[in-house]
Amino acid sequence: MNLLELNHVEKSFGDLSVLKDISLSVSEGEIVSIIGPSGSGKSTLLRCATMLEEIDGGEIRYMGETVASA
Repeated sequence: MNLLELNHVEKSFGDLSVLKDISLSVSEGEIVSIIGPSGSGKSTLLRCATMLEEIDGGEIRYMGETVASA
């Protein structure tokens, strides 16, 4: 079972599209690293995954249960 699933997540701030069609899954015991240049959306992705930011599109699931969808 996947502990975390992000399916086609999108997030924009005004006209600036920060996350575009992001999908990933994290299984139990798996270690994931998010890397990329400054301004590429790493912090926004983590803020969306922890429900600190509301997503504009897609779905977030924890342990098989949908916790956010747009």
